[in-house]
Amino acid sequence: MLDKSDPIGDMEQDMGYFRTSLMLAALTALFMGVGWLLGGTAGMAIALGVAVAMNFYAFWNSDRLALSRHNAEMVSASSHPQLYALVTELADRAGLPPPKIAVIQSAAPNAFATGRSPEKGVVAVTTGLLDLLNPDELAGVIAHELAHIQHRDTLTMTIAATIGGAISMLAQFALFFGGGRNRGVLGFIGVILAALLAPIAAMLIQMLVSRSREYVADRTGAEISGAPLVLASALQKLSARAGRVEMATAERNPASAHLFIVNPLSGARMDNLFSTHPSAENRIAALRAMAETMPPRPHRAAATRQNSMPVVRRRRGPWA
Repeated sequence: MLDKSDPIGDMEQDMGYFRTSLMLAALTALFMGVGWLLGGTAGMAIALGVAVAMNFYAFWNSDRLALSRHNAEMVSASSHPQLYALVTELADRAGLPPPKIAVIQSAAPNAFATGRSPEKGVVAVTTGLLDLLNPDELAGVIAHELAHIQHRDTLTMTIAATIGGAISMLAQFALFFGGGRNRGVLGFIGVILAALLAPIAAMLIQMLVSRSREYVADRTGAEISGAPLVLASALQKLSARAGRVEMATAERNPASAHLFIVNPLSGARMDNLFSTHPSAENRIAALRAMAETMPPRPHRAAATRQNSMPVVRRRRGPWA
């Protein structure tokens, strides 16, 4: 189990709460601003009410929403015993309750975590991920997702995706129905600018938080698994494959792209400037630097015998 008295870890957690508050405040203010352009003071008040309602709904349904968007199916210890044992052991190392596990039928190798709290955590992996990675690399990816659950990033970014999508819809509504027309030319121009710029602004706000949280999750995940270089190897494989294999559910739901360990969107849909993920090269470099200063740990096979980490043997197809 990881040391819970780490002052650096506590400081990172406090910064996480600050980023959460800052991001949600910015998104809510943006939502209200578009509402004002659409309907003046009344429109702003309505937008605020909708934002509060959406936050409440997203809080209680964050896991279900994320899983349903990607057709993830819950699995059990009986259907996937090796995967289940691996996730359970890593959760124990992290001091977390074992999360539920879901599998997405997609050839694109990827994974994400969701849930409004550690007690409600869910780790979802694609069949492509299970096919591509070896057992140690899979453990590194799972540990990364558990780090997101530990830091409560899953709730933060699920709420952000919900409000971000609502801003885009509200902006389009403003464009087509032109709520600012009764305020003259300037009001109409403001509506057009809001419709064009508000979705981009929402995306940029999500990007700023998402990029920083990936670095923290990489570091914490490497501490959980004890193998920064293994996670670096997994990221190298995933980044090389992710851009070439389309993930249909992610293309239909681009606002949820930030949930995944690597960007699931093809280059045609998401330019690097607006990516919610840091570049794989920078993440790999950070993990390699971490490995140089991290105390050596036993090889994973030895750790399995000493600490009851299950040996997950390589096989093709979904792990069973």
